[in-house]
Amino acid sequence: MNYSVSQEIFEQFPGYVRGVVIARGVSNGDSPPELVYLLREAEDSARGVMEGFNIAEHPRIAAWRAAYRWFGARPSDFRCSIEAMSRRLVRGDSLPTINRLVDIGNVISLRHVLSAGCHALDVAQGDFELRPARGSESFVPLGSSESESPEPGEIILVEGDETVLTRRWTWRQGQHTATTSDSTAVELNVDGLPPVEFSEVSDACAEATELILRFSGGEISTQFLTGENPTITVG
Repeated sequence: MNYSVSQEIFEQFPGYVRGVVIARGVSNGDSPPELVYLLREAEDSARGVMEGFNIAEHPRIAAWRAAYRWFGARPSDFRCSIEAMSRRLVRGDSLPTINRLVDIGNVISLRHVLSAGCHALDVAQGDFELRPARGSESFVPLGSSESESPEPGEIILVEGDETVLTRRWTWRQGQHTATTSDSTAVELNVDGLPPVEFSEVSDACAEATELILRFSGGEISTQFLTGENPTITVG
């Protein structure tokens, strides 16, 4: 399958990079205490990073808020994943533990203050593309069976031509590729908008690889989607 990012996104955000960690033959399930500890440790790290900041003005979150305004979403109504998590943590709450692979994605996101998302590949059949929505595509939110359509122009991750996997770039994932205890093949995407640099996304992907091998095993590879390399093949 091919995995690509629309040139329109790179034209607007030439420094954008999406790291794609592909893990096959993994075992998932409940997170062991050691991984839960790493998640709590990452939460404390994120709280420390946000200390003294208006969260909306943190450079890594302000960049996403600007991107959301570009495609017509009000950032105060639709918060990117890392902003939503940061606000939850600063309130004193903790994240629920979901399963090993999802928790690993959250550890990486919090450690590096980056948005990240995990999709099950063993249920996917079409190519993936990150692109502006036409508005006719179909999205079933996580935990729901009701379909909705994205707003025209919002950035979506889509499988094939119609099945939306994530709405508003890094806002909400869908049910179709939810990572469950039965998932044996996944892709973890790690997003970097400037001021985040390529090397920081690369480092985050390397840490994700280490954690997946440690807690879930499998065979892992990493590729990067950039303006110079907008399409990869996920074998």
